[in-house]
Amino acid sequence: MARPDAAHVSRSLKQVSILAALPPDTLAQIEKRCHWRHCEPGEAIVDYLDASDDVFFVTWGEARVSIYSVDGKVITFSDLCPGDSFGEVAAIDGGPRSASIESRTSCVVASMPAAVFREMLQSEPAMTLAVLRYLVTKVRALTTRVYEFSALAVINRVQAEILRLAKLAPKKGKSARVAIAPTHAEIASRISSHREAVTRALNQLARMGIIERQGRALIVKDIDRLATMVREVKGE
Repeated sequence: MARPDAAHVSRSLKQVSILAALPPDTLAQIEKRCHWRHCEPGEAIVDYLDASDDVFFVTWGEARVSIYSVDGKVITFSDLCPGDSFGEVAAIDGGPRSASIESRTSCVVASMPAAVFREMLQSEPAMTLAVLRYLVTKVRALTTRVYEFSALAVINRVQAEILRLAKLAPKKGKSARVAIAPTHAEIASRISSHREAVTRALNQLARMGIIERQGRALIVKDIDRLATMVREVKGE
């Protein structure tokens, strides 16, 4: 993704999901109280266990949520897209950051001081409900991940991860196109495995006709079949 000219980047929070219910004039005031930052790919936005407590909103590009182990292994939790936010936990409980956030592509983020965020939670019930729903969604997603790590074989964890990517990608009939697919190493980081095992699992899915590589893109050719496979192995 090319770096945008700063003059053409809209410093708007209109697409941020937890702020969507706010009146336009309130949103405009919040935009003025935010600090705006342009990040290059791989640039650290916040560090794991950092004491800062701002809330951040991604308005352009993508960022990644992860933790690095003491031996340098990266554990990836999720990717953030325009409209996503992060930092709510530290802003609410005053504790250290629960993960590192770094830009996956060139991106623009807006940061809101924790005091302003808490003020908004008290004065805007619609925003409070949106934040609660957003955090509950995160809890459900992490619960699912813990179950998969504990109960599923590597190939099944790969299937579940590819299904998650497909559900977020543009669809055409039964297929979906993940325009910039994560590398095998990145998938391994997400599912607590290693690159070689992911490669074997993806090759098997390709032989079954479920996925196909097209350059940097990954085509999931039959989402329904993949979803059935994941449901069966989970006993759903």
